[in-house]
Amino acid sequence: MTPPLASDLAARARAAAHPHADACACGAVVTLADRADATVVRHAGTVAKAHAPDTDPAELTARLTTAARTPGVLLAPLAPTPVALHGRPVTFWPYGSPVDPDAPDAAPWEAAAALLARLHRTPPPVPLPPMRGPVKAARAIAGLRAAARNSASHAVLRAWATLPAWARGESPLPDTGTLCHGDLHLGQLVRHPAPEGPWLLIDVDDLGVGPAAWDLARPAAWYACGLLPPDEWTRFLTAYRASGGPAVPPGTDPWPALDVPARALTVQTAARAVTKAVEAERPLDDVEQSLVDACARMASVPAQLSRNLAK
Repeated sequence: MTPPLASDLAARARAAAHPHADACACGAVVTLADRADATVVRHAGTVAKAHAPDTDPAELTARLTTAARTPGVLLAPLAPTPVALHGRPVTFWPYGSPVDPDAPDAAPWEAAAALLARLHRTPPPVPLPPMRGPVKAARAIAGLRAAARNSASHAVLRAWATLPAWARGESPLPDTGTLCHGDLHLGQLVRHPAPEGPWLLIDVDDLGVGPAAWDLARPAAWYACGLLPPDEWTRFLTAYRASGGPAVPPGTDPWPALDVPARALTVQTAARAVTKAVEAERPLDDVEQSLVDACARMASVPAQLSRNLAK
């Protein structure tokens, strides 16, 4: 992040953590993320997030309100509205303990699934814009087109062309009534209060209304590409169904509902992987190549994302 944003965001985090004190002994502000679309810092038990410059403040406020009114599912913000800082909206949150990336066997798949099911069954408490999943996928494709013209990018773009317009962010979503997270992965869960509180969903940037199946698409895509073990996928899907999740009711084949969203997430992830590899001037690693290979197979079998694509 730029120096002015860095120092001022750190100062805002300190002030939010200690609103009635002139100084503290908590130590330095820790940077949790620093990307073009989000800069996140932590001071003591407070997290400050600078959202993307093109974020709509009114839409973000609606998303904050939704988080505040969905207790036990979404982490509630510390303030109901964003504040402006260097042309970017900033929000404040309590700190929660994230998923441990070094303990894959302890991944909270059941908790993630149960939270999603509860979210999908919750009527939106305020009017919300469409969830931003397809828009983010389209941005990944735009980045790929700008960065690369090679065999890998061609495979990804051919797979992209097989998707319906709504999954490419080019037409309205087929569902405008279901509350969706929009960008579900294990990095979007924290325990609050830290370190042993219940799991909650975080990151409301893509929250909105849309097809619930999109929130299951990333683990479905990983499973289809051979990147998520079958037992973990089964744990996740079973827990979602047991919790009353509406996207894939019990006793039905889940893939007709998951097909398009899972293909879209495969293409999005592959596009980002190829773009990063090109920018770093390095070859694709094994995981990245498996995503590109899945895209190549999808282009030849566009009607259905088979569970055997990786084989």
